[in-house]
Amino acid sequence: MKKFLTLILAVAITAAVSACGSGAGNSGAQTDEARVIRVGVVGENTEHWQPVIEKMAEEGVSVELVKFSDYTVPNQALADGELELNAFQHYAFLNNEVADKGLDLVVVGESIIAPLGLFSDKITSISEIADGDKIAIPNDATNGGRALKVIESAGLIGVDPAAGYTPEVSNITDNPLNLEFIQVEAALTASLLPDVTAAIINGGHAADHGLNPTKDSIYLEQVVGGNDNPYINIIVSRAENADDEVIQRIVEVFQSDEVAAVIDEVYAGVYIPAWK
Repeated sequence: MKKFLTLILAVAITAAVSACGSGAGNSGAQTDEARVIRVGVVGENTEHWQPVIEKMAEEGVSVELVKFSDYTVPNQALADGELELNAFQHYAFLNNEVADKGLDLVVVGESIIAPLGLFSDKITSISEIADGDKIAIPNDATNGGRALKVIESAGLIGVDPAAGYTPEVSNITDNPLNLEFIQVEAALTASLLPDVTAAIINGGHAADHGLNPTKDSIYLEQVVGGNDNPYINIIVSRAENADDEVIQRIVEVFQSDEVAAVIDEVYAGVYIPAWK
């Protein structure tokens, strides 16, 4: 009986030690598998991230999209550690945010170009825009300035060239039609279409409202590629994480032919791959 009890005790101790060792190993594996990268995005059009989510899951990394309704929050959320990446803005917007708020954020990769469109429920051509008409534009410095440059390229206004890429309404030097500019948060420009003659709507917000810039706009921004284009959208991280292998791998997977194919098929001109 003593020998039997001794044998049982030995087996129990061995099992306990084995379980502890197994648990420690699983804990390490779970830590690897549980590496979560939260990516801040704006709007609902995120199909192009699905190949990234699936591929990174195969490699033991969970990519979670955190959706915001406007552009004012994701950079601060990233700086505060609530996100590991965000992907919603272009160079001009990031540069302005960094300068204004002192955020230690950096670009880790380029993503898309989303041309701005001028949309209308009332007219079908910019030639129909009349004296005193109201035009809605985004109220933030970079998107609002970009909107004015698009309207200028359409021949409707003149803007002081000294204002660069981010002119304000006060920088308009020529307004022959006495257009009135209604400045609202970018996400709200589409909702103002019933109340204005036309509105400049960012690509993502246009898609959220069932609008395709290449098909439905009455005027479309001319997309210019190259490193000097401040309106190329970007993937951004905190500076301290820029060289993280997982972060770099996510950018690599995003800039793949598979993601480019999804962008071309799903968005049909709303977004254009910027790295191609």
